[in-house]
Amino acid sequence: MNGKGFFGCLAALLIAMALLFTPVAVLAAGGTQIVCITCHGTLTGKFGEPVKLWQGSVHAENGIACNGCHGGDPADAANAMSPARGFLGAPKETAIPAFCGRCHVGVEKEYRASAHGRALGRGGPTCVTCHGNHRVVKASLELINEKSCSRCHGFERARLIREAMAETEGQMAAIDGRIALFRGRGVDTDRLEKGLFALRNSYRALFHNVDVELVRKESTRIQGELKVLERVLQGVDETERKRKLAGVAAVAGALLAALLFHLLKKSYD
Repeated sequence: MNGKGFFGCLAALLIAMALLFTPVAVLAAGGTQIVCITCHGTLTGKFGEPVKLWQGSVHAENGIACNGCHGGDPADAANAMSPARGFLGAPKETAIPAFCGRCHVGVEKEYRASAHGRALGRGGPTCVTCHGNHRVVKASLELINEKSCSRCHGFERARLIREAMAETEGQMAAIDGRIALFRGRGVDTDRLEKGLFALRNSYRALFHNVDVELVRKESTRIQGELKVLERVLQGVDETERKRKLAGVAAVAGALLAALLFHLLKKSYD
């Protein structure tokens, strides 16, 4: 290897090592590194912890970084926390729902209408109580658990709500899987996907409701509409099966015709 090749390999190795040992930094839309993560990712204790927590969040999974919530200039270290560049900082407890509601508009509305939302500022939970602040977790039945709920009250009502919603979630997961299979086979599933999306939104709206009877009623309604989707899927499945049988029959017919033609030709020869 000549000198040029050696130094080229050495440079590549040094770059790889730098990337390996440098804290994760996401890129802004324009391809600029987010300075908040570049800086705080190298710090320890309370100044570095938010980055470590964020890395395991649903926000990080979807490319939403510090500036997505806190504002500021993600490309300019000197002005990253400048109010003139839109920096908001951390909200006070009573401002948290509105802070998160800038993106989660429907969810904020559901929360404020709930018993939890009506207790805001009087010891009631906010978004971060259940979802976390930097390691934000998405809504799921796992969030409704005895350890979390019993921090504020008994678990009995939450358990009934979870049970009412569990069957609906299983139904949706099964339908989602079947739609994915059909989509993989080239079937037009657009209408089915939109129908499931609408029902999933109705289902998710129940996460902030603590009225057991209302959750049960809505869960029953959603399950009924999911059964309609299941019947549509069965119809698609039957159509696909008939199409396959017709294809097999057509191929078999063509082979039989070819064989008969061959036999007739042979007999004439």
